[in-house]
Amino acid sequence: MRAVLCGVSLALCAACGNVSEPPFKPAATVDQLMIGPVQRSAQFYWDSVSTIIDSNGITERSPKTDQEWAAVWSSAITIAESGNLLMMPSRAKDQNEWMTLSAALVDAGMEAAKAAESRNPEAVLGAGETVYNVCTQCHNRYISQD
Repeated sequence: MRAVLCGVSLALCAACGNVSEPPFKPAATVDQLMIGPVQRSAQFYWDSVSTIIDSNGITERSPKTDQEWAAVWSSAITIAESGNLLMMPSRAKDQNEWMTLSAALVDAGMEAAKAAESRNPEAVLGAGETVYNVCTQCHNRYISQD
């Protein structure tokens, strides 16, 4: 009986080795991702906490309700997952710096999501700066090549 179970286990493991990669079907170009979900999510995140100084004085803005904080978190998760989308073979510009910067976008987005979960406006500002810096590094390297 034991030998039969081992044989079945080995057969299943061998079959698993023949599994092909998932059939990804990218629906957008890198540029479309940038002007769509990435840019919109980043801008929403950056605008979620601000200090406005004008003739009316100083106005501090930050999310107040559960729904507003959830929207900030959602933007951060979109930023993080966009890094994964940029690493897909059909989108990756190279296997070196592009992949490093895309992975950094995932990390920055996750930092931003944690900041939103903490509901700490200062943490959101700090994480927003991290997202901005990753975006800027990538744009400085790759936009001039397009």
